[in-house]
Amino acid sequence: MKTVVVLGGYGNFGKRICETLAQDSGIRLLCCGRHSDKARALVAQLQPSAKAELQAVVLDINAADFRAQLQDLTPFLVIHTGGPFQGQNYRVAEACIAIGAHYLDLADDRRFVCDITLLNKQAEDAGVQIISGASSVPGLSSAVIEHYQSRFRQIDSIDIAIAPGNQAERGEATLRGILSYTGRPFSVFEQGGGRTVYGWMNSRRKYFGPELGWRWLANVDVPDLELFPAQFAVTERVRFQASLELTFLHFSMLAMASLARLRLIKNWAPATALIYRMSHWFSKLGSADGAMQIDIAGLNTQGAASRLRWRLEAYDGIGPFIPTLSTIIIARQLLAGQVNPGARACSGEFSLAEFYPYAQSLGLVIREEQGD
Repeated sequence: MKTVVVLGGYGNFGKRICETLAQDSGIRLLCCGRHSDKARALVAQLQPSAKAELQAVVLDINAADFRAQLQDLTPFLVIHTGGPFQGQNYRVAEACIAIGAHYLDLADDRRFVCDITLLNKQAEDAGVQIISGASSVPGLSSAVIEHYQSRFRQIDSIDIAIAPGNQAERGEATLRGILSYTGRPFSVFEQGGGRTVYGWMNSRRKYFGPELGWRWLANVDVPDLELFPAQFAVTERVRFQASLELTFLHFSMLAMASLARLRLIKNWAPATALIYRMSHWFSKLGSADGAMQIDIAGLNTQGAASRLRWRLEAYDGIGPFIPTLSTIIIARQLLAGQVNPGARACSGEFSLAEFYPYAQSLGLVIREEQGD
């Protein structure tokens, strides 16, 4: 029986991964974290319908003897959901390599995801698969672009936007990650070269279809901005922005970004707990509906200008499941014996065809618009 360890197993994303993998027979699923009461509560909730063998385990990734504790669990696969990943080191991934376990994480921090290749030789030598960013980005976003790449002779621009509903469940770690670069500079690929932009700035409105309407967007720093220009031979621009559904919250963040850019505030991340609590004051406003939209523009196979839009719409609060699906797909690949050793970003690790059954089971709506 293969053991799957989910670090942060009762958190915003971890609990959804545990809920899904609990339906897999023939595995031992360990819900791990620092708080035994929360881990036990989730196991008790999942137990009545579970096909997997479930267990709650106290495990702290920052413990001095973390590697030894992890080894005692004899994991086949470790899933790391314990963000934020901004500023984290690779001690979890390195521990997995040392004990011969496969590793997945849901990181969205550019440096954490893109630099995971530093562990590639160690992972190959150990025969383990180490994948970072098995989430909406760059896991799902890369699968979408790969799926449509054959329709283009040349891709000029990729424009990705994520617009969650305000009522959808939010995670404090995700907020801390965003605040860590709010108003701070990072590089993007634009006009065929590098350009510096600032987190949660360059505000603009984007249309997400008749059901969701217009949403305000701003800059977000993600691995796609670094990976996709070379991976898809983009000639002009790769852009990634995100939305807060409520306009006044969006512009509040924009004001915070301006203060950070002017260096009146060094870093907003230390205020995460306060801002997270304040966000719940407005949790009943807006909707529980959100979307992810990817626009690709370039030349089609005949050499004519062409545009394609792919949109994933999530209703009734189902959106927080989407970031977990890349991890679930790859975890099941590994459990089925599909192993490709090495350490790399989660780009091109699964196909859009593999994603669609999960989207259908969750009631996600997918739309495609072609324009030439």
